[in-house]
Amino acid sequence: MDCRMIKSPGENTLAILNRRKGSGPRESLIKPDAIGLVQGKLIEMVCAADVAEKAVGVTVEDIKGSCPQNMIMLAIYGDTASVEAALNEIKKKENSRVW
Repeated sequence: MDCRMIKSPGENTLAILNRRKGSGPRESLIKPDAIGLVQGKLIEMVCAADVAEKAVGVTVEDIKGSCPQNMIMLAIYGDTASVEAALNEIKKKENSRVW
């Protein structure tokens, strides 16, 4: 699984992610302080979404690939400390079979 964090995302970065959101309301989220990006196998991303939501107050969205059925990434939106905490928790659980 690959994880990255974007602090103070730019307007065009937010627009790219907003166009590719796969779930939830289609309206844009209020500009977050940070975005965590998680890419990996589908099973890992579903577990990572659960871990992130349970760890801290973040919003998790699935990001679609080139076809609507192809989830390629998760975007974790929130304040910088919360996104960082969510990514750290995901990384701790990554090598575990029990999420």
